[in-house]
Amino acid sequence: MLALTASNPLDTERIAQRIAALVRSGDLITLVGEMGAGKTYFAQCFGRALGVTEPITSPTFNLLHTYEGGRLPMHHADLYRLERTGEIADLGITELLGVGGVALVEWGDVAGDALGSGLSVHLQTSEEVAPDARHIDIGWMGMSWETRWEKLRSSLSEWSRA
Repeated sequence: MLALTASNPLDTERIAQRIAALVRSGDLITLVGEMGAGKTYFAQCFGRALGVTEPITSPTFNLLHTYEGGRLPMHHADLYRLERTGEIADLGITELLGVGGVALVEWGDVAGDALGSGLSVHLQTSEEVAPDARHIDIGWMGMSWETRWEKLRSSLSEWSRA
């Protein structure tokens, strides 16, 4: 696991950019954190880094937005309002990844293993560092990031809190 500290929103943006530079079609990234931790902000920064030019908004009420026009299509989902895990399959995230793009799933931790393998980005406020600071812990499950993990670790080393 990578344990990072983003001292300000620009650091969070730069971390999202570095991850976006390494994603491939079919990648899944779950965004985990309390309300207000910065999940949607992270997704916005990530999308801009992919080249998405339209406004990236929270999918809380629509549950899923797809953004075209970047290096890869970005599917942005929010599981906060789901009442049962069976509804995850109804969103079709796995199918969307099968035809291309990358998926960012807010509140992805509620899905457990239902979403499959991918990168997990856990954001939490860190006011003891600074008012807008975030601790960002990054982990992965499955094989999809195995060959990219060291490159990711190296590209994010300046924010390491190891």
